[in-house]
Amino acid sequence: MFCQGKTRYVLRTRYVPLELDMFALQTRYVTFGNMVKEEKMRKYIDLHTHSTCSDGSFTPKELIRYADEIGLYAIALTDHDNTDGLSEAENEAKGRDIIFIPGIELSCDYESELHIVGLNIDYKCEAMVKATDKFKEDRKIRNINTIKRLNAAGVDITLEEAFKYCPGDALGRAHIAKVMVDKGYCSTVKEAFKKYLGKGKPGYSNELRISSYEAIDLIKRAGGISILAHCHYLGLEGEDFYNFVSDLKNHGLDGLEGYYTEYTDEQSDFFIKTAESLGLKISGGTDFHGAMKPTISLGTGFGNLKIPEEILSKLQMNNN
Repeated sequence: MFCQGKTRYVLRTRYVPLELDMFALQTRYVTFGNMVKEEKMRKYIDLHTHSTCSDGSFTPKELIRYADEIGLYAIALTDHDNTDGLSEAENEAKGRDIIFIPGIELSCDYESELHIVGLNIDYKCEAMVKATDKFKEDRKIRNINTIKRLNAAGVDITLEEAFKYCPGDALGRAHIAKVMVDKGYCSTVKEAFKKYLGKGKPGYSNELRISSYEAIDLIKRAGGISILAHCHYLGLEGEDFYNFVSDLKNHGLDGLEGYYTEYTDEQSDFFIKTAESLGLKISGGTDFHGAMKPTISLGTGFGNLKIPEEILSKLQMNNN
């Protein structure tokens, strides 16, 4: 289920069943494995991005417009723990020369940062709607606890101040970090996470997060592909990383991000080889947040990231 713009496609065998087509009257969906683009003018993709519906600065509509303007072949919107921006992004992609893939990034309970990206999800399915509704309530509780813990650590900050940076209702740590920068507690958002908001730091709140197994299961129930995001955040190397990912695979993990803004060439090679050795799929993205992470550009990360569009056909988006 991807949103097809004005570009024509050659269909080789079949459509996705009509009941899975969310825009049956306006656009057609096909399995990635059964289509080829007639003119491959665009070469690169970005399958990990954020909008104002979580902690990005671009609205979903603005994000799709920008992706189209800079010539991306495909883009996935993967906001944190919610799907609120997917309908707007999907509608904007119609009539544009870009493939849109609906997604989500799920925050999981783990000793370090562990996120699972879901790609090609049916965000209107009952399981996903119920889960994301609960995530919103859980996030509100975590935000309150984060503010309390920061106050106890001597950081004078309120939720009201953080909401000034949050145009929607998906307040998160990045918005809190912006206030901390404004007030001089940290020089950058990244420093705020490193000193106060990251796992194990004074302001971190881990209550009510789901497990990685639950995240994978939810993505499966929504018909999507589960991808281990920014693998280096786990802090695991060599055999430890291999064994960790192997366990996730045994619980249904489909792939991992072999391409990511912050990876060194050596890390990217290692993650790709690990995926290949385990028979996992390879994805990639910039983790674009707009002004919230101003050094990261859509499609290119720090400027030299190139995620080839061939990744899409290898991902085989229809998992049925």
